[in-house]
Amino acid sequence: MKRICIVGISGKLGQYMTEHALARGYEVTGVCRSESVGKLARFEGRITVHPGRTDDRAVIEAATRGCDGVLVVLAPWGVQDYASGTARAVLDLAPPGARPVFSCGWHISRDGRDRYGWKIRAIVRFGTPILKALRLVDLDDQVRATDLVFASDRAWTVVRGSDLEEGPSEGLPVWARHVGDPLLASNLTRRTDFALFMVAALTDLELIREAPAITGCNSASFRSGETAATGASPSGR
Repeated sequence: MKRICIVGISGKLGQYMTEHALARGYEVTGVCRSESVGKLARFEGRITVHPGRTDDRAVIEAATRGCDGVLVVLAPWGVQDYASGTARAVLDLAPPGARPVFSCGWHISRDGRDRYGWKIRAIVRFGTPILKALRLVDLDDQVRATDLVFASDRAWTVVRGSDLEEGPSEGLPVWARHVGDPLLASNLTRRTDFALFMVAALTDLELIREAPAITGCNSASFRSGETAATGASPSGR
């Protein structure tokens, strides 16, 4: 892994991924909206930025050219298929051998075996139509986006994030295949560690065609005797 592209590089998660990628010696290119380029001033001279929408196919093709990996923030902004358009552009246009790693919310399910808490169920059931009616966010667009990824024959990973907090790194988060696993009960990860997991996934063969749900490695649910007794580990289960 030598050169990577971060799609959605100007957001908090994108900037943390940039820090981790540069620390690993990767050459970094990125995509963000023109009005957000200024947020990346501290990386000037160390990264290449391609201004544009993340669902702009011409921008994605140019930004990912020659890349070994692509880190993608699937943001469901607006009601015009922004996340699914972004996923489609990356899947169609990134180099054939590039390793794509996508981020999304917990409400995504690959096989229907996830068991969500009442908060997630309430947000999806009631929040989705309200936010869509207000033309703010279409949560279903992340579902459409990840369905495209799951159907792809690429060596993808879809990382399903937990609640996020700021703070110094605690280390690589732990993961499980399904929401509802006791390992994940704390549902809290440092944002920098979510980014760390994304970058680490680029070279983790165990995560190819997996949709890991994560939580912090210092979370109470991971450290509890209940999860320790199951043999859980940072590599997931």
